[in-house]
Amino acid sequence: MSSLPPCRARRTRRAPGAAPVRRDLRWTGALGTGLLVAGLALAGCSGDPDANTNGEGKRSAEQIQADTRKAARDASTVRLSGTVVSKGGTYRLDMRLKKDGGTGSVTTKGSTFRLLRVGDHLYLKADSAWWKRRGTADQGAASKLAGKYVRVPKGDPSYKQLSGFTDKNVLLAGVLTLHGSLEKGDHRTTDGIRTIEITGDDGAGGTLDVSLEDSPVPVRLERAGGAGTLRFSQWDEPFRLTEPPKKDVVDYGRQLPTS
Repeated sequence: MSSLPPCRARRTRRAPGAAPVRRDLRWTGALGTGLLVAGLALAGCSGDPDANTNGEGKRSAEQIQADTRKAARDASTVRLSGTVVSKGGTYRLDMRLKKDGGTGSVTTKGSTFRLLRVGDHLYLKADSAWWKRRGTADQGAASKLAGKYVRVPKGDPSYKQLSGFTDKNVLLAGVLTLHGSLEKGDHRTTDGIRTIEITGDDGAGGTLDVSLEDSPVPVRLERAGGAGTLRFSQWDEPFRLTEPPKKDVVDYGRQLPTS
C-alpha cells in the first residue's frame, strides 16, 4: 500500500481589526473521531487473515489436523461428495451420513447404485441394467430386482464393503489422511468458506482445506497420489433415515455381486 503524502498546514492570515476565529469544539471532536476511525481502518488494511476466525490459522499443521479430525468425529451429520480411487476401482460418491447410518449414491464402472443403512439394516437399490452387468442371469430376475431395496445380510461378504460407504466415522477416518511431513499452506476461500490449507509432503501427500468459520471441519480434500477429490458440506444439518416400505424390499437369495 502506498503511503499517503504528508499533510502541510497552511497558515491563514487574519485581517487587521478582524474578530478572532472561533473553533467549534463539537466539530473538532467529530473530526478527531473520524480521523481515529479512518486510522483504524487503514491499520486493518495490513490484512490479518485470521481476524474474525476460529483461530485455526495460527496453529501448527499437526494441531489443525487433530482439531479437524475431532470436529468431523463430533459432528452429527455431514454430506460427502466426490471421487475416491482405490485398488477396487474409482468410486464417485454422494452420501449423507450420520452416526446411525447413511444414504446416497455410489457410481463405479459406469453404473450407479443407491445405499441406505438404518442402524444395522443395509439396503442396496439399482436398476435392471446394473444387476445384469453384475451377473444376474436373466432379464426376468433383473427386472424383479430393479428399483427395489435389496436387503444385504450382515453375513454377506459385501456387507462390510458396502456398509463402509454409509458409516460416517469409518469413511471419514479412511479419507481424512495426509501422508508425509505436514505443513501449513495458504489462507483462501474454498466453496465460499474461509479456509486454511494443510498439506502432506508439499501436496504430494494430499491437501486439506479446513474451515476457519465456526468449527474447524474439513471442506475439501485432494487425496494423495491423485486418489480423488472430496468435498464436505451440510455439517450438523439434520436429516431422517427411515426403513423402506416392506413392499419395496426383496431378498436376492444368494451372495450379492458388487464388483
